[in-house]
Amino acid sequence: MWDNAPLLRSIANALFGLSLVLVLYGAVRYVLQLPVFPLRAVELTAAPQRVSTELLAKVVREKVSGNFFTVDLEQTRQAFEQLPWVRKVSVRRKFPWSLEVDVEEQVVLARWNEAELVNTHGEVFAGKVEQVLPAFTGQPDTSQQVTQMYGELSAALQPIRQQIVQISLSPRFAWQVKLDSGLVLELGREEMQARMARFVTVYPYSLAAMARRARRVDLRYRGGFAAYLPGGEV
Repeated sequence: MWDNAPLLRSIANALFGLSLVLVLYGAVRYVLQLPVFPLRAVELTAAPQRVSTELLAKVVREKVSGNFFTVDLEQTRQAFEQLPWVRKVSVRRKFPWSLEVDVEEQVVLARWNEAELVNTHGEVFAGKVEQVLPAFTGQPDTSQQVTQMYGELSAALQPIRQQIVQISLSPRFAWQVKLDSGLVLELGREEMQARMARFVTVYPYSLAAMARRARRVDLRYRGGFAAYLPGGEV
């Protein structure tokens, strides 16, 4: 090998090229970390409605480190997403010297099992609100299912101008709905939409007059329903 001049030249050239690449890499890394590329601003794309600006500023002070080129965007995104009322965050570099932060806040839809909240995507999150909200009840990991059913049944009730104030999914996967009139509807485990449609159809003719007195309507019958009044069953 040592008397093979072409091979030795090839090895030498390869080593020289590798050394040059390493030197250039080190030089670029050094230059990018110089204080001449500082982050001068962190900009929000929109003013937050529920997320505290003080907490956002605290994340910037304590979690955002490095300069324009070396700041860890993923770590920064995760830090912002730990804040209350934050659902999702995107972070990107904005030339010349700032970060642009887009914060998607939670949009609350209902209370979940009395202790938490659920957003319009059916995701459960922690938070406190003073406003009156529908009450969702269900087993763990069923919040999206309950949210979807709430939307479908709410749409079905629009013709009779009734609103759902409580929807429950039992451990046996049976549905129950309470309306703003106080009426409780038993929908069972199957054909919930069809049963609700039947209720909406007969309500103006059979139930509207007794709605103020009826406490519960069982829609699980194939050919009709049973309305439970304080004095008995109809």
